[in-house]
Amino acid sequence: MEYIKGFTFGFMDRSSDLSSQEGKDSLRILKERTSISHVILAVGALQDNPQSTDIYYNTEDTVMDEDLYKIIKYAKELGLKIILKPILNCSNGVWRAHINFFDIEAPCEPKWSDWFKNYSDFIAHYAKLAQEMNCEMLIIGCEMVQTERKEEYWRSLISKIRKEYDGLISYNTDKYQEGNVRWWDAVDVISSSGYYPIDKWEQELNRIENIIKPYKKPFFFAEAGCPSRIGSSFIPNNWELKGEVNLEEQRIFYKTMFERAEKRSWVNGFGLWDWKAKLYDKKEALNDDGYSVFGKPAEKVIYNFYKNK
Repeated sequence: MEYIKGFTFGFMDRSSDLSSQEGKDSLRILKERTSISHVILAVGALQDNPQSTDIYYNTEDTVMDEDLYKIIKYAKELGLKIILKPILNCSNGVWRAHINFFDIEAPCEPKWSDWFKNYSDFIAHYAKLAQEMNCEMLIIGCEMVQTERKEEYWRSLISKIRKEYDGLISYNTDKYQEGNVRWWDAVDVISSSGYYPIDKWEQELNRIENIIKPYKKPFFFAEAGCPSRIGSSFIPNNWELKGEVNLEEQRIFYKTMFERAEKRSWVNGFGLWDWKAKLYDKKEALNDDGYSVFGKPAEKVIYNFYKNK
């Protein structure tokens, strides 16, 4: 598998913004300023809460297929390769990692069987779209920690998806959870979210290497990043951490992460988090404390790293 110089684009953006001229301009700027080779299109879907079994997608509240087709087409015009990543979220704000049901099904209670049927239909929808649009990879789930123990359901889902899509299939587990997935052999590419503390990258890379080595599969960090605020480099997954803006801390995090990963030949890339369809004014970068790198020192670190890969 070629090295993935990737960035996540459009997560939680309005469907119309994704394919608007402003959205297209943002994607072009992303390529120019970071030297990416792959764009990861994070397509949102919703269920009401972690115990709901109905899943909503291709709606005005998520991303319409029409807008997705347009931005994929434009990305290809830019020479980018496409990783399609359908992401399920809960409307009530609870993180998707907490989607969970009784292991022993009971009458009148929400069931794993119902949820996986609907989730499989959801992923199959985007598998067909990925096949039609010649996307290079499909990520079939993201950080769905409680679901990962349901091995038989996941294997069945992957078997179904392979009938619709003949590209690379990956699953994006969460940070620290790489060893909990017992069905890595069923996917083509192993991936996880690399939100690791700046001073722990060596030990986490050692741990991950030992876990994935027996599977003999390519690996990349489907997500990785750090907000630009004081303290975030030590807990980069915490988007709610309180702290003053610190662009230098974000820059040092990216520099350290790349330096550590570069020593590991088995790390086949990144899907950095994240770039919006609607960019803030570049002059506002000095006051932005989020994950965005647009106009910040970290952006140059990413450009130099990707440009030289």
